[in-house]
Amino acid sequence: MDDEDCERRRMECLDEMSNLEKQFTDLKDQLYKERLSQVDAKLQEVIAGKAPEYLEPLATLQENMQIRTKVAGIYRELCLESVKNKYECEIQASRQHCESEKLLLYDTVQSELEEKIRRLEEDRHSIDITSELWNDELQSRKKRKDPFSPDKKKPVVVSGPYIVYMLQDLDILEDWTTIRKAMATLGPHRVKTEPPVKLEKHLHSARSEEGRLYYDGEWYIRGQTICIDKKDECPTSAVITTINHDEVWFKRPDGSKSKLYISQLQKGKYSIKHS
Repeated sequence: MDDEDCERRRMECLDEMSNLEKQFTDLKDQLYKERLSQVDAKLQEVIAGKAPEYLEPLATLQENMQIRTKVAGIYRELCLESVKNKYECEIQASRQHCESEKLLLYDTVQSELEEKIRRLEEDRHSIDITSELWNDELQSRKKRKDPFSPDKKKPVVVSGPYIVYMLQDLDILEDWTTIRKAMATLGPHRVKTEPPVKLEKHLHSARSEEGRLYYDGEWYIRGQTICIDKKDECPTSAVITTINHDEVWFKRPDGSKSKLYISQLQKGKYSIKHS
């Protein structure tokens, strides 16, 4: 081949390459426009809510929302029931505490009154002077004097040594009673007859020693589970939390705390046993 043929052949190849590049550019632009039109169409379907790629995840989300809403409603009901149960437990614990305090107050007042009665009986038996002097003094005070007829006292003739008392008979009797009471209290060798004191009979043996509770031959310590029984009520289970000198604190299964007096165990108002 000569130079002219080579040049002609080169020019033909360049023209063919130019045509190929133009066709490739046209095909690329056409493909871009088709893809853009497909994406726009899919976007319109999504906006209209008709695209399968949008409907399937949306259905899954709605199903999860319904399940979570149902679970939240059940949890809400359980929380309300729990709060209601706690409220009822607090009310019951408050009532039991009030009843316990009332019983303790009743026992305290009863003990104080019995002590006062015992002291009055002791004072009455410690006075051995007749009450004639009291009656005479009271009768003399009750008599009314006539203002127009003053009393005339007869002159008293006293012979020999004598003592003139400047006190009234009632004052002397009061001083004498005070002296006798002091002698009865301080005299170590004096035998004093005391009136019989009515003692309350305990039906059960119960006491507290060194943080332990003794009840009817058995010992109870902190942390033990016991069964509490009261008349006309169902037995309940509880755990001992604290043992004091005159009371025992325990915790119920619902978390409420109450106390039980040892005097109530002695009187038989409550009874306990190992659970």
